[in-house]
Amino acid sequence: MMDLLISWQRWIYGGVRASLLEFSQSGDLWLLAGMMATGVLFGAIHALTPGHGKTILASYVAGARSSFARAFTVSALLAATHVLTAVLIAFFASQLVERSFVGGGRAPALEMISRVTLIGIGAWLFVRAIRAKPGRKRAEGFWVALTAGLVPCPLTLFVVVAALSQGEPGAGLVFAASMLIGITLTLSAVAGLAVAGQRLFLDVALRNGATISVVSRVLDAAAGCLIMLFAGLQLLG
Repeated sequence: MMDLLISWQRWIYGGVRASLLEFSQSGDLWLLAGMMATGVLFGAIHALTPGHGKTILASYVAGARSSFARAFTVSALLAATHVLTAVLIAFFASQLVERSFVGGGRAPALEMISRVTLIGIGAWLFVRAIRAKPGRKRAEGFWVALTAGLVPCPLTLFVVVAALSQGEPGAGLVFAASMLIGITLTLSAVAGLAVAGQRLFLDVALRNGATISVVSRVLDAAAGCLIMLFAGLQLLG
């Protein structure tokens, strides 16, 4: 399945590069509109591949007992940060990007900052659960999304750089916006499934005599541990 997703991405990316070249020569707005539709599909498929903060997102929204609306908001913020970081790097800070064949499109310094900060957030969630301290859920969701999204989307970066090389920064930004929509759709689906699973767990626990207070602390501690685990694994390799 993963090989199929990667092959689709290569096919779409090849088509986008050809469309960028054609648009730079013709200025055909219908071609740009077609690129936008492709970008939504591209973003949705790309977000299914490893990365993009899906495990961090699912761990947090499940542990925080989020509503569906709040989970979708955190998903949108994560996706927006993920794409915007790539756009800003393409325009202003290309020196942050690794240029080797294997690491192409990665920004190691930002990845390090993101993962170390996520480990800190996970530790805070775990300690808070152990100490039974109430938390500011809205602020936490903001910081989790912002930190996880700090790692730039490599394919957005590639497309925007390609657009800049063709002298069409506007086309690159339009495509990045459509990528954002696609990535948000996939991340929102992941978050929605996490919330549904959390509610099922809560229902079963309450039916078996657990209290809301105990279940909330268990979920908080589990979210903290999972965030530390996933961020730590990413940091190590």
